[in-house]
Parts: sequence; structure tokens; C-alpha cells
Amino acid sequence: MLAADRSNRFDRLLEEAQTLTPADTREQIVTAIFQTSAALCRECVTHRHNVKRDRTEQIDRIVTSKRWGFPIMLALLAAVLYMTIAGANVFSDSLARLFGTVETYLTMAFQAIHAPDWLHGLIVLGLYRGTAAVVSVMLPPMAIFFPLFALLENYGYLPRVAFNMDRLFKKTGAHGKQSLTMAMGFGCNAAAIMSTRIIESPRERMLAILTNNFVPCNGRWPTLILLSSLFMAAGYTGGWNTLVTAAVVVAMVLFGIIVTLAVSWILSKTALRGIPTHYTLELPPYRRPKIMETIIRATLDKSLYVLKRAVTVAAPAAILTWVLGNVHVGDTTVLAYLADGLDPFAKVLGLDGYILLAFILGLPANEIVFPILLMGYLSAGALTEVDGLSSLKQILLDHGWTWLTALNMMLFSLLHYPCGTTLVNIYKETKSVKWTFVAFALPTAIAIMVTFATAQLARWLGLV
Repeated sequence: MLAADRSNRFDRLLEEAQTLTPADTREQIVTAIFQTSAALCRECVTHRHNVKRDRTEQIDRIVTSKRWGFPIMLALLAAVLYMTIAGANVFSDSLARLFGTVETYLTMAFQAIHAPDWLHGLIVLGLYRGTAAVVSVMLPPMAIFFPLFALLENYGYLPRVAFNMDRLFKKTGAHGKQSLTMAMGFGCNAAAIMSTRIIESPRERMLAILTNNFVPCNGRWPTLILLSSLFMAAGYTGGWNTLVTAAVVVAMVLFGIIVTLAVSWILSKTALRGIPTHYTLELPPYRRPKIMETIIRATLDKSLYVLKRAVTVAAPAAILTWVLGNVHVGDTTVLAYLADGLDPFAKVLGLDGYILLAFILGLPANEIVFPILLMGYLSAGALTEVDGLSSLKQILLDHGWTWLTALNMMLFSLLHYPCGTTLVNIYKETKSVKWTFVAFALPTAIAIMVTFATAQLARWLGLV
């Protein structure tokens, strides 16, 4: 009798599958098979009470539900950013003072050997100070963010994020695994491009490659956090300042995800049209991570990567910026000359010529954009020491910054072209100059359109 009942169930399952439309056939078949298999297991299999399995299922009913899945995901992101911002301010100041002390001794050493001023400027004010500015601003947030992110990963929560995002990516015509590569992009877009190898479909892999840049990487987090704190949360103090800063950065992340989904949908209907493939994600059980081991490993791995990147990529760009800021054409430095040429176009976008030039010179690494901007603003032609956040904000205000300038620089930083390392990886993965150019041009065009629209709307409404 039981065997006949099972046979009838599978017959009904087959009949239901024959009535499904092509768009939802596979998903509904997998769901029906899983439900039928689970029912058969409950009838035929007996096992001892498994507390761990029951706890996992109870948690998953909440964190992967349609009602609570996304709010919990955003709350955890906000908590991670809050702890990152609160801790990074302390460590950044300490690291900056340490680098300042070392620079003093370097300067004394150059004076002791009677080195020419141009050599001291090139090595200390350009190479060393530029690299130190990158590391002191960017390293502390990442030393906190990545261990926290690694703890969530080791605990087993990140696969639940992919499960929640899978529904959205399927609706845009992309692959559910794109959510995993997007999460990798929060750390490094260059590494995320390599992680797209997990997507079997060439069309859907190209979608992931072209849209991965719209989530902030480790080089853009400091810019978003710094400008949010200086301008968007300027009216708040203490813990409220940190809370508002975290909320603004979360809003930026959400906007980047929306752009990712929108561009994926448009590309899947035009240049990369096709039928999306499906994948079944098996959620692992929750497990208690080895906290100290995870923190130490994540901190050391990311810290060493950041230091290597600062030396190999940011340092040459800092030297170039120092040269441009000290070579004169008439009475004007080359840096000022280039910024003045870009200024009319930049004003239309709610920016200025120095900001746009900083993004251009910062192509090798997003980490150096803000230090280059400071170097351009300061008349000394070198990265001058800044006493604190208040003096830094005053420098920006003296050069005509408003809340719109800060907002549009954040938006441009979020959406603009990938860094040089990411572009190299895109070419290596696609073996195509055409798609590498598209990966450069598409986000740049979107960044220009978004900042232009924001600037014109704010001016039309009389908000600036």
C-alpha cells in the first residue's frame, strides 16, 4: 500500500511537471522533488533527535525568509560598518602619527647627507608621504572590516546572503552565483573577477564581470566613510555621528546593488540576451568559527595585501603626482593646468577639476584618489600633514565643497571605472579588448549620468 502511494506521488509530480511553463519548469520541478523526497524521508527514515540540525533549520526559517531575510542582511551590514568606522578612526590617527614620526627622521637623514631638495621632495614628500597616506587611511578600516566579514563567512551566514539574493538575480536574467562574486567585490573587485569562474554560462559570467564594479571595494570604502562622516553626518556628534555615517554608507551600498541589478537586467535583454540558467544552493549548517584564528588570519592576509598594493601601485602614482605638482608651465604647475582644463566639465557633474583629475591619476588604485586630491588642493605640491578631520574638512570647504560635492564624489567613486588591476584581470579572463573596454566605459558613462542628474536636480530644486 505504501509503495503504491509513493508511485502515485511521483505520477502526480510528473503530471504537474508537464503542465509547467518553460520559464519556471526547472525551479518548480526541483521544489516538488525536494518536497516529495522530504515527505518520503519523514515516513521511512527514523533518526535520533539532532539538536544542531534543528537549530539550523529554525534559524534559516528567519534569516532566509522573504519577510526578514533582507532586513537582517542590512542590519548585519550596518553593524559591521558601525564597528569598522568606530574603530578605524582611532587606529588611523595613531598610524598617521607613527608615519609622521618616521618622516621626521627621514627628513633629518636627508639633511644630514646634504641631499638636494628635489630628491627629498621626490622620495619623502612624494613616494613616502603618498604611500603613508594611503596606508594610514585605508588599512585600519580593512583590518576591522575583513575579520568581521570572515567571521560571518565562517559561521555560515554568507551562503544565506547568496540564497536571499538569488531570487533578485534570477529576475534580472543573471545567475544566482553572481551574488557570491558580488560579495567578493566588497573586498576586492580584481579578486571578484577571478571568482566569476564559478559561473559556468559564458553569458552570465560576462554579466557578472561587467557589473561587479558597482559595489565598493577596499579602495573605495575609506572615501565613502570619510566623506559620509565629514559632510552627511556633520550635524551629529559622538555615537550618532558614527551611526549616521554607517547608515549613509549602507545606503550607498544599496544603491550600488540596485545599479548592479538594473544593468544586469538591461544587458540580459540587449547585448547579452539569453535564458538564465539555474543552480541549486545547498546551505551548510551553522558552525562556531575559531574567532581568534579567523581574526588573525584575515587581518594578516588583507594587511599584507594592502601593504603590497600600496608599495607596488600607489607609490609610483604618488611620485607622478608630486612631479606634476612641482613642474611648472609658466607660473602654473602641470597639475593645476590639467585641473583647470577639466574644471568646466567637472562643474556640470557637481565636482571640480581636481576631483576629476584625482580619479584619472588614481586609475592604478582607488586607494590613492583622495590623497591625490589633497595633494592637488595644497599649494605646496606635496601631501601636507593634516592635524585632524576638522582641518581636513576646512581644506575641502576652502575649495568650494558643499554637501553636493561630497555626495557626487561618493557616487562617482562608487560607480566609476574599475582600477587598473581589475581591468588587467578582466582582460585575462575574457581575452577580449572589446569587453575590457566595455567594462571601463559602461560604469564611467553611468557615473557621469548619475552625477549629472544629481547635480542638475539639486540646482533646479535650489538646494545648493
